Amino acid sequence: MLRFLLMRIASALPVLAILSLVTFAIIQAPPGDYADYIKSQLINQGGASYAEADAQAQAYRKEHGLDKPLPVQYLNWIGGIVTRGDFGYSLYYNKPVADVVAERLPRTLLLALVCHLLASVLGITFGIWAATRQYSWIDSTLSAISFLGMTVPRFLMALIIVYLLVFQFNVSEIGSFFSPQYGGAPWSWAKFVDLIKHVWPVVAIATFGGLAYNMRVMRGNLLDTLNAQYVETAKAKGLTGGAVVMRHAVPNALHPLVMYQGVVLPYMLTGEIETAIIFALPTVGPAIVGSMAVGDVYVTATFMMVLSATLIVGNIIADMLLALLDPRVRQFGEH
Repeated sequence: MLRFLLMRIASALPVLAILSLVTFAIIQAPPGDYADYIKSQLINQGGASYAEADAQAQAYRKEHGLDKPLPVQYLNWIGGIVTRGDFGYSLYYNKPVADVVAERLPRTLLLALVCHLLASVLGITFGIWAATRQYSWIDSTLSAISFLGMTVPRFLMALIIVYLLVFQFNVSEIGSFFSPQYGGAPWSWAKFVDLIKHVWPVVAIATFGGLAYNMRVMRGNLLDTLNAQYVETAKAKGLTGGAVVMRHAVPNALHPLVMYQGVVLPYMLTGEIETAIIFALPTVGPAIVGSMAVGDVYVTATFMMVLSATLIVGNIIADMLLALLDPRVRQFGEH
């Protein structure tokens, strides 16, 4: 198993290198950089003339290496990551990119993992419930919920909830994790409840899409499994319906959902990112959008690399789970 894991990691490194190159090139493709943002700020807010602002922008560009060719900038960035663990310096946040990532990524991952756990437990449970009650009103209701979860855009759901909270329920504390009185306070039950009050819309929206997918896949695969020959044999031996479903049908129907774990983490991250942008929470989403708007390339590239890495890590985890469930996968991967 260790050899299988090492081979998967080794095969993922070239993919990550290619993704870093493509990501950096795409981010740099639009015209302008952070020096142009500084120039516009000097002209629009500082009252500087175009010549003065352009001179300062050029000096800033030279000081921070933004005047160098794109391949040189990429090699400097990736070289700092590989040799020193240095992801560059955020020009907008005025701090190392690693500090920006350390501030925002743990919150984002925690929210995404909570959403994944809820989506998996609820989706699989509802899928089993719907499959064992095929064509009933329960199955029809859950199928309608699954359809809505997979078709309605998450940003649209976020906008609707923001409208209801702000204009219908007069909620003013949007865009933060805590109320002012709990911002720097030590953890307590009251602070935890306050956190739930602030993040439940993001968790609910991101969970809804994953729940819908899990429920749909579980229902379809369980229906196929229930018609398999070995299930009919188990019923003929006198096993109860519940034992047949939970002991024989459900474990085999879970295989496609195990494969889904390869993309679930980036899927949940993007779901959290979309809704966090609408709610302006201090997580990865607003940081990506803000850094792209001002040309803070190292922040944007690093966060995009993190999302790419989560996809690779998710696929490795899925491979490991499948190898544990099916020795044939492990034997094939070792050759």
